[in-house]
Amino acid sequence: MLHTNTITSMSNIDALPLQVNNLHITKNGNALLNDLTLTIESNDITVILGPNGAGKSLLLRTAHGLELPNQGTLRWNATTPKPQNAWRAYIFQKPVLLRRSVRANLEYVLSLHGIDKTNYPSLIDAALEHTGLSQLAERNARVLSGGEQQRLNIARAWVLKPNVILLDEPTAELDPNGTASIEHLIKTIAQEGTKVVMSTHDLGQAHRLANDILFLHQGKLVEHTSAKVFFEKPQSQTAQNFIAGKLLNGD
Repeated sequence: MLHTNTITSMSNIDALPLQVNNLHITKNGNALLNDLTLTIESNDITVILGPNGAGKSLLLRTAHGLELPNQGTLRWNATTPKPQNAWRAYIFQKPVLLRRSVRANLEYVLSLHGIDKTNYPSLIDAALEHTGLSQLAERNARVLSGGEQQRLNIARAWVLKPNVILLDEPTAELDPNGTASIEHLIKTIAQEGTKVVMSTHDLGQAHRLANDILFLHQGKLVEHTSAKVFFEKPQSQTAQNFIAGKLLNGD
């Protein structure tokens, strides 16, 4: 595959470690994230786990620079994130796609980052092949199935070969087949060297995908440990209750 100088320079950026120190986010007097301190250094799949309202999506948005803390810091390798950083991609729970073909959606992303048009075919074809969308390249994105739209959502992020991909509940609205397809794709992305940080409230999904778990509850970091330790011997009663299905939203 041909890579432009822009893409080559992005791939040379070392995004890790992600360091969060005393992070607070408060809105309308409510502490939504409360004194989070953590470090992520491993280049695999980190899952942010917790019930609805725990602060998972807010932490992801902050990691992408879409939210600013009221107090504390979040930095990727000592760099404060900005949404336009091309070395990092954010994938929303609900795909927001252009009313154009699958291929045109990818062309649009490349155009935003000033990629040389002579490299479009190789970059786009690779992204389509990786995500299983090659046969749908000329189809209107708006008529794709839910699972296909989410794969295109991921392809739009992956076409730039980012160092980090952030995913917010990527299978929340998919059926089991669509979920399995996206989970396989997430594993492939991580295996090819892109750091994946994703949120979910699905214990089964976290068990299948995670190398390490950030467990949030009511805006606080309750545990950060390997997935194996979290599921076999959680350190807190809150985590034990969540795994046992006793922890409800807002409890």
